[in-house]
This record gives sequence, C-alpha cells and structure tokens, in this order.
Amino acid sequence: MEFGKIVMERYATKKFDGKTVPHAKMDELFELIRFSASSFGMQPWKIKVVTDQKLKDTLMAASWGQPQIGTCSHLLVFCADTNLDALISKMQGQLSKTDMPAESLEGYVNMMRDFVKAMDGAKKLAWAQRQVYLALGNAINGAKSLGLDSCPMEGFNPVEYSRILKLPENIVPTALCPVGYAADKPRAKMRFAKDEIFF
Repeated sequence: MEFGKIVMERYATKKFDGKTVPHAKMDELFELIRFSASSFGMQPWKIKVVTDQKLKDTLMAASWGQPQIGTCSHLLVFCADTNLDALISKMQGQLSKTDMPAESLEGYVNMMRDFVKAMDGAKKLAWAQRQVYLALGNAINGAKSLGLDSCPMEGFNPVEYSRILKLPENIVPTALCPVGYAADKPRAKMRFAKDEIFF
C-alpha cells in the first residue's frame, strides 16, 4: 500500500472483532516500530505486549471501559524509559562493535551524557515521552500498511497500568496502541485546512 493511502485510510478504531493477528504479522509490525526514529537513536522506550484476555479486561477497567482495549488482538503499551544512562551505556557497547572510529564514538557518547546530565527526573521523562510518540506514529501507520487496524490512545490511568503490569519505576506507561481487525467503520476524516496549519 502506498504511504499516502495508508495515511488517508488509517483511523482510530474504536472496536475490534476479537480475532487474533498471526504471530508473523505482528513480528512485521514490531520490526517497523523497532526501526522508528529517535533523538540520538537512543530509543528510550519499552513496549509491553498484552494478549491475555483476562489481563486486557483488567486493563480496560483502568482505561475508562473503552472497548478497543478488550476487543483488540494485541495491546501495545508504549512506555518511556527514563534510565537514560543505562541506554547510553548499551548504545556505547553496540556502537563499539561497528566501524565507527574510537574518537568519534567517544565524542558521541560524551555528547549524549552531557545532554542527559543537564536534565532532572521530570525533564528526562518529558524527553523520553516525546520520543515514544515517534514510535507510536510508526505503529499506527505500520499497522495499516500490514492490513491491520489500530487506535492511538492516551485515555488510561498510567499509575494503574504500572501497578497491574508490575512495571519498574523507570518504565512509565505513556500511550496505548490496540491492534487488530476493525469491527467498526471509519468516519470521514476531519482536518483543518492547509492554510490554517502551514504558514
């Protein structure tokens, strides 16, 4: 499917038919999400994949009863990872195995460390969450490109999600993306005119 068609046909699905998306198809989607852009290439996110129906039903209660949580095939819980120092160290280890010159690697790592050092906890979270939305964009368009439907969501209780999913403190639920096959119909897209957006 051409990208323009993907953008125009994708919509926020409110109810899924409950059918399970094949594992191979979800793997394709995971790869599209994995290669999302992020600042420094740091990928400060973790994505909890929920397929168990009982758990989805429990999470639906923490999502104000929205049916897309309980009817989707896979619920992707996009979380910001605030342990940026650990991510930098991990990146350093991976980059050291490439052909990047040692001087360039040291400079790049120092630049990242200086960037992170200037942030307190709240700023780290805000920065990581902004990166999460880049991955979410790949998820919703990637799903449509694979013949799947999805719904980007912020309507949930992140504290309850953390508790239910037993997430560590540095992994902060930020956005949801239920994925599956739609059981509803899209409405006509409403968007502001180009001259109201581009200036």
